[in-house]
Amino acid sequence: MHLPSPRGPLSEQVVAALSGDPDGRPIAFTAADPYGEDLTIALHTLYELHYRGFDGVNPEWEWDPELLRLRAQAERVFLDALRSDVDGGDDLDAELGALLVEHVPGNGVSHHLRDHGTWEQMCEYFAHRSVYHHKEADPHAWVIPRLHGRAKAALVAVEFDEFGGGKADRMHSRLYADLLDGAGMSSEYLHYLDDVPAPAIAIVNMMSLFGLHRSLRGALVGHFAAAEITTAPSAQRMAQALTRLEADPRCAEFFTEHIEADAVHEQIMRNDVIGSLLEQEPGLRADVVFGIQATEHLESRLANHLLSAWSADESSLRTRLRWPAPQH
Repeated sequence: MHLPSPRGPLSEQVVAALSGDPDGRPIAFTAADPYGEDLTIALHTLYELHYRGFDGVNPEWEWDPELLRLRAQAERVFLDALRSDVDGGDDLDAELGALLVEHVPGNGVSHHLRDHGTWEQMCEYFAHRSVYHHKEADPHAWVIPRLHGRAKAALVAVEFDEFGGGKADRMHSRLYADLLDGAGMSSEYLHYLDDVPAPAIAIVNMMSLFGLHRSLRGALVGHFAAAEITTAPSAQRMAQALTRLEADPRCAEFFTEHIEADAVHEQIMRNDVIGSLLEQEPGLRADVVFGIQATEHLESRLANHLLSAWSADESSLRTRLRWPAPQH
């Protein structure tokens, strides 16, 4: 895993700093668009220090005070934008109810790929989602020590499934690597990071932000619930799309696994995790709502980016890549 290519002044400073050793010197924050390429890749690079890190980068950078100060400034810009771009409030029942509504006819990314999508578009979608699925369930694990009682036990039960029930070859991140192999793509960790634009990376940044801050534990639970509730229907459509495109069975397996698993996880997240958490800490209701709304906001931005590019017969990635034909 090598340092990514910078996308502006802020990420240039981050990459330049990480190329050397910590020396206590301040790293200046450069103002940037909260959803733009520069701040998004800078934040992702800073967060990656808490995951697998980078080849040749001094591990002491993970807790370097000056780098943490820079990250806090970038996080504040990103978090302030998320808070200002959603409705907020504490009507949790309305938010959860809205997640369960399937609009007919649908016009989302999974609908497009099921009905009209090309193999090239499917591979682009795989590349976008690889930034998240290579570390699926990892950001959510940070919230475990911040919970207690039934909420903790229930969330761990969901995470246990995400990590394959103790079987390495059934971990969802492993199933996604198998999907990429089945598509003839690279399954190396974050292989497509430099090709993926900000909208997909911002979703992963949001999860890392929520997971790393105890004050945002309610938002992380809200995000996790939104992801689990909405996955099963879209996974069904993705499996149908891959059948239509005659893709390798390994591609569809990732989605068929989620159809059944996430239907169960939905009930656990709603009743046992959120319900128990708010019994213990009712003051977190608005934070759970925020986590749901922020997730839907960033997912909508990604969907708009993908569909706009594809409708114009353009690549949704930063550069157009060549993909092998489907492997049957």
